[in-house]
Amino acid sequence: MLDMVIVGGGYVGLAVAVATKQAAPHLSIEVVEAAPEGVWQRDERASAIIAAATRMLDVLGVWQEILPEAQPITRMIVTDSRTADPVRPVFLTFDGDVEEGLPFAHMVPNVAMVRALRGACERLGISIRHSASATGFHAGSTSATLTLSNGELLESRLVVACDGVRSRLRDMAGIKTVRWDYGQSGIVTTVEHERPHEGCAEEHFLPSGPFAILPLTGNRSSLVWTERTADADRLVASDDLIFEEELQRRFGHKLGALTVVGSKKAFPLGLTLSRAFVSSRLALAGDAAHGIHPISGQGLNLGFKDVAALAETIVEADRLGLDIGALNILERYQTWRRFDTFRMGVTTDVLNRLFSNDIGPVRIARDLGLGLVERLPKLKNYFIQEAAGTKAPNNPRLLAGQAI
Repeated sequence: MLDMVIVGGGYVGLAVAVATKQAAPHLSIEVVEAAPEGVWQRDERASAIIAAATRMLDVLGVWQEILPEAQPITRMIVTDSRTADPVRPVFLTFDGDVEEGLPFAHMVPNVAMVRALRGACERLGISIRHSASATGFHAGSTSATLTLSNGELLESRLVVACDGVRSRLRDMAGIKTVRWDYGQSGIVTTVEHERPHEGCAEEHFLPSGPFAILPLTGNRSSLVWTERTADADRLVASDDLIFEEELQRRFGHKLGALTVVGSKKAFPLGLTLSRAFVSSRLALAGDAAHGIHPISGQGLNLGFKDVAALAETIVEADRLGLDIGALNILERYQTWRRFDTFRMGVTTDVLNRLFSNDIGPVRIARDLGLGLVERLPKLKNYFIQEAAGTKAPNNPRLLAGQAI
């Protein structure tokens, strides 16, 4: 019998495995991944990793491997305008450091992150099963039985579901969700531009949704471009000339001519919050527990916060000789994470509804609000520290840069 099986071999699942095994080497841990070996290497996306998450990755021994491919965000600007506006006034700016030498976030290619975490799994002796998904789950009094698509049965004291926003494990455990669709899709791609971005990230609030420009290494940027779903599908299906023309209208000309160098993909956007994060012998982490709008760039970072809290909960219970899969142990993790997740889900939902429209009085009110924050340094500093995750009360040790 295994101590822990993690279903889902993305960055959250791998990080749970590494964080737990590093602190408790005697625990037997396996990762089950539905995708065939090597598919992760095709992921062209990049993610914003906040300062608290980089501290955790450093403790896990993978950040130095990731760092050469990471681009620090040295500054961020926020505008609120229409696509056709000739000038986009800047309503809010953030300096990039939360403390000396610590940027509030880095942009990291997903491939670099997964590669480093998989390498850590290999060094720690964590096996990864590929091309296998969970088709059955049964929780007993002392262990859970997991049925895989290849016919294998795995018995484990604890199963961790990191299998995405449409988690089959969550459904099999009977955990309900609160869910709605925004009628928007996020277009994700990578562009090259003539002039350097100097580490500056931009978020333009446009009537159809936020348009985020996130710096990558070199003269490249990652885009998260929100449009109404029908328009997003049309844009992704269009030829490169039309796509780049529409892109330039939103991106602007400050970085010169643009060239799309990555594939164009559109992902439907919605809000999904699990009503519970745990059940008997099962814990949810990452998108299996919550899926939020990308307007704040916090989706993956919420998952890393889950990793830090869950690993600490498991390791501390194990050190006390307690059953790591017992419901009363897992409820400590749920208590730790559920309020923060609910708060972030509500915040992103309100922000998206507030900014994804062109209603005159609403625009005036939100621009006044942005201007007020810009003129109050203490309030602005609070928001940047909150976004970086460095000053959150009751932070797990990993997020503070401490070993469990």
